[in-house]
Amino acid sequence: MSLPVFPVVSPDEGVQRQILSEAPELMVVSFRFEAGAQGKLHSHPHVQSTYVARGRFRFFRGDEAHELSAGDSLVIPGNVVHGCQCIEAGELIDCFTPRRDDFL
Repeated sequence: MSLPVFPVVSPDEGVQRQILSEAPELMVVSFRFEAGAQGKLHSHPHVQSTYVARGRFRFFRGDEAHELSAGDSLVIPGNVVHGCQCIEAGELIDCFTPRRDDFL
């Protein structure tokens, strides 16, 4: 049995997204950012955890701002407005529960 290979898509300028694995209860996604690229402010009902695999990012979560670098992580509760700006090119590994069906 072979595992599915998901395509790389570009949801915004300087950003590439690829689903790594998914099930109805959980989805793991890689986001690769060029320096200066942004993850636009948005919200969704899913709980999200973000792990910085490499690079540096400024995250906005509600009224808070956090600067994160490789090895750092944070959790974003559902329905909280959030986004990020890439300071140094890098990659985020995000987990969503439940799965983000809008990414499929």
